[in-house]
Amino acid sequence: MSEHLPAAAARLTDAVDRLADRFRAMPQSRLLNAVPGHPSRAAAGLALARRLADRARALEGLPALEVPDSGAFAVGDQLAVTGHDLALAAGDGHPQELAAALADVEHTDRLTA
Repeated sequence: MSEHLPAAAARLTDAVDRLADRFRAMPQSRLLNAVPGHPSRAAAGLALARRLADRARALEGLPALEVPDSGAFAVGDQLAVTGHDLALAAGDGHPQELAAALADVEHTDRLTA
């Protein structure tokens, strides 16, 4: 899918996909271990998914809707969906928003490694 997006949006979806795949492959013990600022890696991933969703909805002129806590094993999918939604909402008209989201994804990636 990223090959049909503007370059900045494709970078975001590629980074989100890598992080989502890592979350999907994590064992439960690792997902539930605390990381700085969060009670677990899963919680850090969910917080990122919520921020990505909020950014996408703001760009679309819609009110925020909270991404539900569907459990540690759902976080990878939640990241993928919200990251792709943001990339589509931003397109090529919001490069600063895409750059900020990419930095947020990369920070969470380092935090949860």
